[in-house]
Amino acid sequence: MAEVAIMDDRTNIAQTGDMATAAHLARNNPRLAFVASASDKARTACGELQDRYGAVPPEAADVIVALGGDGFMLRTLHAQLGRGLPVYGMKLGRVGFLMNRYLPDDLPTRIAAAHPAVLHPLEMRVTQHDGNAVTALAFNEISLLRQTNQAAHIEVALNDQVKLTNLICDGLLVATPAGSTAYNLSAHGPILPLDANVLALTPISPFRPRRWRGALLPVATRIGLRTLEPGHRPVSATADFLEVRDAVDIRVREARERAITLLFDPEHSLAQRILDEQFEL
Repeated sequence: MAEVAIMDDRTNIAQTGDMATAAHLARNNPRLAFVASASDKARTACGELQDRYGAVPPEAADVIVALGGDGFMLRTLHAQLGRGLPVYGMKLGRVGFLMNRYLPDDLPTRIAAAHPAVLHPLEMRVTQHDGNAVTALAFNEISLLRQTNQAAHIEVALNDQVKLTNLICDGLLVATPAGSTAYNLSAHGPILPLDANVLALTPISPFRPRRWRGALLPVATRIGLRTLEPGHRPVSATADFLEVRDAVDIRVREARERAITLLFDPEHSLAQRILDEQFEL
């Protein structure tokens, strides 16, 4: 059974051409590659779908079919980013906001009728306390979190202009529209429409300034975050599932030159899900 190889692919892709080709092939008996999470339920379903529809490896596919939950979908997006192929997910995990319902019948027809949602990841460049540099991508959010019982002290700059000289908090999030209903929402951040072209900058348990509760930023904003007293108040920086400890200087931007397409059933498009989430009680 196929496994998703987790990687941070830094190759550029010809987005428009590759995605247009993939979308065209998806309407004409697409070659499917199935990837599944480690759960028994997902692996069993993967084997049954492969027997039913045939399967090819990801490098020979027109569409990637991911089986699992949202965590597995994030890993799939990272692993497949450089291929320029659309990803169609089916929920066989605990959380499935980025997934479609698991319905094994008429899968090629469902894929052909699916609505695309193009996602651009955030890029995080981190300098650690020892001078080491790390770069990572995130489709949901980039989060800064205190590593000890000491509150984090963070300087916040936008487009090289300092906006907050010292944000005292447990952490800070930069969330995409697709990720705004996840950790960002639980931290009382706003839900962002998919086509809003903004990012959410959301503090986690802010103590000072008292009245600052976050900001909405144009997607082109260059965000600079600097941890104050890093030896005494260490902070980690996490891009989706990749954590970097002892972060001192963190630079965040939208990597507009990178993109991947998610496919959703027409009755449950990602834009509609984000809209509906704002009325959940």
